[in-house]
Amino acid sequence: MRYGLIALLLLPLAGCPVKDEAITAPFTDSFERAQLGPEYNNTGAPYEILKGKLRIKGAYNHPLWLKKKLPRDAVIELDVVSKTPDGDIKVEAWGDGESHATTRGAYLATSYVFIFGGWGNRESALCRMDEHSEDPQVRQTRRDVKVVPGRTYHFTIKRKGKKLEWLIDGKPFLALDDPTPLEGDRHAYFGFNNWQSDLWFDNLSIKPL
Repeated sequence: MRYGLIALLLLPLAGCPVKDEAITAPFTDSFERAQLGPEYNNTGAPYEILKGKLRIKGAYNHPLWLKKKLPRDAVIELDVVSKTPDGDIKVEAWGDGESHATTRGAYLATSYVFIFGGWGNRESALCRMDEHSEDPQVRQTRRDVKVVPGRTYHFTIKRKGKKLEWLIDGKPFLALDDPTPLEGDRHAYFGFNNWQSDLWFDNLSIKPL
């Protein structure tokens, strides 16, 4: 009877989801392995590891989410190269870790979205969730820099308080002041994303501030 009672008490715990680990110390991923592994949530795109890099072509807004919670304030760094003229380098930060397009089209992100050379390599944007908004408080853009196919770029994404900064190769690229910052469990994850360009990511680094 005693063992039966213990088993009954433990039964609800067996169905409880395991909470994702929070990043409290520097985290890195150099992709020097054969498979993505259990630390990532693939929402339905052909992400793969090739030659020590994360490669994606044709994700159509199905992110690959890292299953570790980002610090509220952090520096995120990574290297990326686009092998195609359309550029379209895209990552998300402080999202919900699971959202994706339900059709082959745009979707409203739960994150800050960083797009370099989007829309046919015509425009780059830093967006608060809505990458198609015309509100400058939600979306900052520039058109003077294009993605060069085959060139490796180093992204630095920094959030401190209400300020979000994006640097490319150490130079300020775009910034956003958010009066109502995305935070909490529904805005705590980093994701790689893509439309149809051929992207290769490497050397992901996340450091708490």
